[in-house]
This record gives sequence, C-alpha cells and structure tokens, in this order.
Amino acid sequence: MVTEYRDRGLNLLKKGQKGIVHAVFSRFGLILLLLLIQVFALFGIFRWFEGFLPHIFGGTVIFTAVMVIGLLNSKIDPTAKLTWLIAIMILPVFGVFLFIYVQSDIGHRALKKHVDQIIAETKGQIPQAEDVMERFSKEDAGAASLARYMRRSGCHPVYEHTAVTYFPLGEDKFAAMLEELEAAEHFIFMEYFIVDEGLMWGRVLERLAKKAAQGVDVRVMYDGTCEFALLPHDYPKRLRALGIKCKVFAPVTPFASTHYNYRDHRKILVIDGHTAFNGGVNLADEYINQKVRFGHWKDTAVMLKGEAVKSFTLMFLQMWAIDEKEIRPARFLKYPSRPNAQAAGYVIPYGDCPLDDDKLGERVYMDILNRSLRYVHIMSPYLILDGEIETALKFAAERGVEVVLILPGIPDKPIPYALAKTHYPPLLHSGVKIYEYTPGFVHAKVFVSDDREAVVGTINLDYRSLYHHFECATYMYGADCIPAVEEDFQATLEKCRQVTLETVRREKLGVRFTGYLMKVIAPLL
Repeated sequence: MVTEYRDRGLNLLKKGQKGIVHAVFSRFGLILLLLLIQVFALFGIFRWFEGFLPHIFGGTVIFTAVMVIGLLNSKIDPTAKLTWLIAIMILPVFGVFLFIYVQSDIGHRALKKHVDQIIAETKGQIPQAEDVMERFSKEDAGAASLARYMRRSGCHPVYEHTAVTYFPLGEDKFAAMLEELEAAEHFIFMEYFIVDEGLMWGRVLERLAKKAAQGVDVRVMYDGTCEFALLPHDYPKRLRALGIKCKVFAPVTPFASTHYNYRDHRKILVIDGHTAFNGGVNLADEYINQKVRFGHWKDTAVMLKGEAVKSFTLMFLQMWAIDEKEIRPARFLKYPSRPNAQAAGYVIPYGDCPLDDDKLGERVYMDILNRSLRYVHIMSPYLILDGEIETALKFAAERGVEVVLILPGIPDKPIPYALAKTHYPPLLHSGVKIYEYTPGFVHAKVFVSDDREAVVGTINLDYRSLYHHFECATYMYGADCIPAVEEDFQATLEKCRQVTLETVRREKLGVRFTGYLMKVIAPLL
C-alpha cells in the first residue's frame, strides 16, 4: 500500500510543482513589480511635471533624509542598516516601498505574534536541575555562563546523562534513524526544512505509515518552501490518508509574504521522548548521496539518547502549535527519557527564534570563539557574515587560536559562493585558515573547540540562519563524541584545498565582481 502510494505521489509530483509561476508570486515578483512601478513613475514625473521638478527633487531629498535618520535610530543590524541606506538613497521610491514591505511582514504578523506567545508560555516547562548547573559551573565557569544566557533566551536547560552519537555523513544518520523508527512505540515527531520524494523519504514514509497503523502518534512538519518547489499543495492530505498527522509551516502566499523570512530551517526527529536526531541532514536523496547534484554531499548529524531529548520534544511541540489555540506538552514530556548514567559531559539542545532580540545561534558561536584557547574548527556551507561574527573569527586568530574553516569546493548557489569569497581576504590577513572541500558540497554545520566543546545543528554562518530562520542545534561540553567530531574534521580536511591570498587573487573576475556587487544587499538575500 505504501509503495503504491509513493509511486502515485511521484507520478503526481510534477503536477503539484509551481515552478516559475509560483516564483513570480513571491518577494522576487514584488521586487520586479515595484521596480517597474518606479521606472514608470519617474518617467511620468519627468514627462508631465517638468515645471515642478525642483519641488519634487526637494521633497525627495527631505523624504530620504527622514528615512535615513529613522534607519540610523532603528534596532536593525548595522550591516543591514548600511544595505537599506544604500537602497533608499539610490532608489528612493523603490527602496522605501521595499523597506516598508519587508519590515511590515505582511502575511507573517499573526504567525509572529502566536509563535512568540507560545515560546513565552512554555519557557518554564522543563526546569533546570540546579545540581547539574552547579557541577557545570565548577567544571567550566565560562561555558556555564553561556548556558545561563541560553536559558534566558528560551527553555534550554543543561543536561547530564545523555549519550550523543556523531554521524559524519547523512548515510550514517539515515541507517540509524530507520532502525530507531522501527522501535517506536508511542510517538514520532519529525520537523524538517526539506522533504522530497525519493529513496530516503520513501523508506522513512513506509515506516511512518506502518507505525501509524499500529497506533503510534506520528506527526510530520515541513517548511512551506517545499510547496514552493518540491511537494504538491495537498501533500498533508495525502499523508493524513496514511494516518500521519502533517502540517506545513508558513506556506508561501502570492505577494503577501516575505517568504524568505521566518522559515523553519530546523531538522528534528524525536522518538518516544528518549531518542532524538539533529543536524544538517534533510529528508532528500542528495543528503545521503543517492542523488548527485554538487559532487559528494558532506553532511553531519547527532543522535541523542537520554534526558536532553526532552528539549527537542518541546521544540517540536512549540512549532506544531502554530495553528492551535493552546499547547499541551506535559503529556509528551512525561514519557521516560531513559537517562544514561555512563554518558560523560553536558548537553544543551537549543533553538533560535528570529522573533526575539536574542540572536542565540550567532552568540553561541561567538562565545566559543571568544573562550577558545587552542583551536576552533568549523564546517559551514555558507559564509555571509555580519561585522560581529567576522570580528570574532579574526580576533580569535589574532590572539593565537587556530581558526580553520572548511567550506564547499563545489557550490550549490553561485551568489552565496561569490559572497563567501569577499570575506576571504580579511580573514586570511588575520590568520584564519580557509579550506574548500574538493569532492563536492559541504552542508555540515559544525563547531568544535579545544577537545572540550562542540556544536552540531542546522545553523549556517549566513544571514538567513543567524537572523531570519527558526534554527536548532546541540551544544556539547565534555561529551564522549567530541573526539569523533574533531577526527571527522581532520579527515575532511585531508580532502580539501587550502585557500591563500594568491588563490583569491587568481579567482575568476566574474565571481569576484558578483561577490562585490551582491555584498551591498547581502542581508536581504
């Protein structure tokens, strides 16, 4: 039955895709529309109101000045302020309307208010064990202060007794998750940015349908961009026919949505409250190298078993409640977490919400950089930095810490690839070492430092992840898997080419020009 359904879904998939038509009815389409309006408006002004040009020019200057003053006194990120200032000063009409449109969040206001309310109401659902926090503080006061900040930002307690398994490839995670799904007895929660039909999702779907038929509470949530490019609009209905509860987070709506903002970029799988998966691996065949798109796909993930799984359970339920009047997580949090007394170290699963003022994902990375003593090793698919994180990377290198970045050798998108290149010279001048993965594309999001702490999750080093998306990650201190994370980094490094100032100078002119040009609008991409 499931195989038949999957085949039917594959046959109907192309009928559900919107392609270029859907792309037109997005923010991209609105930008083009506003640009055309400005062109016609300016032509009309010059053509029909030639005698009033001094007045029009003066009014434009005053209007632009008011907008500039308002921007300078806003809470927007300084780099984004510069982008908007340039846009408004060069294109007063178009720039102002685009700014108003993006900042107004038309189509997301209700979502923003409700998600903010849910997170605020559930901050105290999982209490912090004070004895655990006390032991953590004695072991490392600096890391403990980071934990206190993370707790302030949301319900992110410090846990002991959680075993963490590190997967250096998506294929490894895939094999483990299939095994764990077979053992599910009570509930399966899945929250992913991308779900795409194929071998990976097909095998997962078979198990989900089987478990749903056995009475297991199976819930699947994916981001609305899947409807934009990958899945038919009625896909939740198709899954419900198999007994699987399904929701789409923030579907993209024509013109009414700044759809690049507030995407659910998280990847969470929770099974029965005792096992959780997190990392960069989505539910699509390229993530397990069954489909080759940009050479070999290098990705990573972790599996948690123990008390820390509760945090991922709560994170999922917070997002699941976006279209419900109330959230009732207590029932699912009561399932036994099966603590592992032999597991070393401390674990903090955490989520980053773009609706608050705490840029948690960025600040965790910056704190690790600022406290590091010997090394910080990083894997990221993108490098589109604001001034703060770039300064943190440079400062760590300048004070003698070995800061090494592994980035893709084969890009998935030309513009982010070109933008990353613009950061190479200042980082290299400060002593940061940069490598590119020659076999293909690095999608991993990994920080590991001083053999003692690491982060594996969904958070890229770019504006999308650090400012505009719902993200999540697993922070680990002294966990048994940290040597495996560093070992994988070194093994990946052997497959990379080193970037130098000389190789930067030899970069193709088109790539360099694209990067310099796009950097002006980098916060908007």
